[in-house]
Amino acid sequence: MNVKISDLMSKNVVTTTRVQTVGQARSLMEEYGIHALPVVNDSDKPVGIVTSIDLMNAPSDLVKVKDVMTQHILTIPQYNGPHQAARLMRKHHVHHVIVMHDKIVVGLLSSFDLLQLIEDHRFVAKNGPT
Repeated sequence: MNVKISDLMSKNVVTTTRVQTVGQARSLMEEYGIHALPVVNDSDKPVGIVTSIDLMNAPSDLVKVKDVMTQHILTIPQYNGPHQAARLMRKHHVHHVIVMHDKIVVGLLSSFDLLQLIEDHRFVAKNGPT
């Protein structure tokens, strides 16, 4: 199986900035039916990630994204294999990694994307050696 992260990731990534409000981020998530937004700077470089859980814990919709986002982001190249993304997610206990190519955000990979891979490729147990 030669599946790459680029085959699984969400390609049309919606992003937000540090200065947008929690309310604006929440509206984007609702509009696009997503659960995470990479936070980018003026050069479109990722500086954080905000998830629906971060927004649930926000004290107000007027709070800035920078005050609730996770600053420690995990990125992975789009040409890596899904097993590398799974290892990264499991090691750091996260459900999303930002997919990069040439220092540009090109996708977002979630744990659900990895589960879809397993669901689509039903594995058959082989007989043991005799």
